[in-house]
Amino acid sequence: MSTLKMKEAALIYLDKSGGLQKFIDDCKYYNDLKQSYAVYRFNILINPSDVVELDTELGNHILHQPLEASQVFQSVCFIAVKTLSLIGQLQTENQINIVLKLTHLPPLPSYSLDFCEFPLDYTSQRFYMMQGIVIAMTTVTKYTQGARFLCSDEACPLSKGFQYIRVHVPGATESATIRNDFLCNLCSSSLQEDRKFRVLGVPSGISDSFRCLLSLTSSSCWKFTAILANIFASQIVPPGTYNLLKLCLLMSLVQTSVRNKELEDSLDILIITSDTLLVDRLLNFSINLVPRGIRHPVSAEIFPTVSRNKYGTGAVSVQAGSALLAKGSICFIGDLASHKKDKLEQLQSVMESRSITVYISGKKFGDDIDQQMTFPVQCSFWSFVDLDSSSRRNTQKTNTLIGQMDCSLIPANLVEAFGLLINCNESSPCHPFLSNVQHTLKKAIDPEGLLYVASKQFTTEDFEKLLAFAKNLNVEFSLEAERMIHGYYLASRRIRTDSICGSKLSSSALKYLVSLSEAHARLNLRTKVIKEDALIAALLFETSLTLKYGTTVFRVAPNAVFPFELYNEEYLEKRDIYLTQCQQQLLQFIATYGPGTTIFASDE
Repeated sequence: MSTLKMKEAALIYLDKSGGLQKFIDDCKYYNDLKQSYAVYRFNILINPSDVVELDTELGNHILHQPLEASQVFQSVCFIAVKTLSLIGQLQTENQINIVLKLTHLPPLPSYSLDFCEFPLDYTSQRFYMMQGIVIAMTTVTKYTQGARFLCSDEACPLSKGFQYIRVHVPGATESATIRNDFLCNLCSSSLQEDRKFRVLGVPSGISDSFRCLLSLTSSSCWKFTAILANIFASQIVPPGTYNLLKLCLLMSLVQTSVRNKELEDSLDILIITSDTLLVDRLLNFSINLVPRGIRHPVSAEIFPTVSRNKYGTGAVSVQAGSALLAKGSICFIGDLASHKKDKLEQLQSVMESRSITVYISGKKFGDDIDQQMTFPVQCSFWSFVDLDSSSRRNTQKTNTLIGQMDCSLIPANLVEAFGLLINCNESSPCHPFLSNVQHTLKKAIDPEGLLYVASKQFTTEDFEKLLAFAKNLNVEFSLEAERMIHGYYLASRRIRTDSICGSKLSSSALKYLVSLSEAHARLNLRTKVIKEDALIAALLFETSLTLKYGTTVFRVAPNAVFPFELYNEEYLEKRDIYLTQCQQQLLQFIATYGPGTTIFASDE
């Protein structure tokens, strides 16, 4: 009866303090994502004085047994979720993680912690207030906020569902949450972690502005990323310009990380442009939003080099180079024309193998034998080519195919190594001339000013938090998305194959399609790749193929991903209708040209 009374008091307090409405709003965010999580985390703001006035027993619990008090709120919140049908994916009460945030503590000596006193109370697990001077700070430590475990015995009822959830509590070590010696309470078999449901406890979460935008666009699978691209980097280019390029940059930023060392999920971008100054600024701005984003200086080395140790120890020194320094991030190498032929050949080799081997000559460095060291290259490469360079104008081809770009200055194999080829010149849809001129003039008048409403609503810090959160999402493919990607790949190989050169699609094409699909899902903050993500991947990849080789029977417009300027909600709706039509055309293309493909036979 005492516990029931505290639950009633907790519900009354939540209702009176506005905490219940905030909890409902947070639930709506989770529900709109349509994804199942192991742990749903909620922060509840508590004013201890107000709680004590309402119910002394609950107030005493919060102040002196906060872990038990959080279980009271956990039970109340679970009942609210089920009663009001707030989160359809939530199954068990232990999936709710309640974190009590106190506004203050009573100004009494027993609530102050003094490290000078002896002995210290190491057994207490309640709130204390500390006062002092910070003299040092550690680095941010990642911990596991929550994880799902399953019984290893498939015959056991607890081999499925969400019965075993480990949640990080204050003061606990990582091993208290993640370990390999947990046993099933029912059959004593070992428990195995379902890694797809691991939730990291750290920079995790997005700003309220993006959370609200995600909720407002939840009815569409394409609107959220469209708006992101539209407003991104408004400090550099006006909203609504370079949307295709900005979407691809955002996808590359969320796709490159050190999530899985066995996965080659990088997303390399090559831009053909006549406005190198603006593109250079945009790419420089973008790489600064993620840790270890590297702008490669032309005078330095992209890849590791070997030299004699300058301190006379006789040892060999291996300098990392920009690519290795950009591990888990982006290496922006600038204009391809600024690099020599041998460096471009090396770049091509590395992009294809995703590794670099350094040879150490024994004869040169005073050793008996030659040695070699191989390093994995875990970064994405960005670069651009100046469309208006004098050397380009003198060597331009005149016999290009319909839709094909002249890339004669760049080795064809190197162009192929880049997953995405993007056209950003005056004739392309992403280059509105007048708005860029107006933007430049405004910046000249007020260099530090925020020129657009979007810049105030969605700050650079908001984008940093969004990218950090999206990069850590573990995504998996739905069956229909996987079939669509494979179907498009097989059909594209068939129509882009001739008797002389064979298929123009390299073996890495499928890898890039998968990577593009995953990136669009992550940017949407989803943990499952759906067919709408696969469509965006196919359109972007087909646009890139058209620039490389010319158009084919599956014709996509140069502005297929952004067919309209996104002025308001009406244009977003038109874009959704257009993309839905593109999806039907893609399915028809797969059905017609995909060899042996039986995709969506039952439901399309």
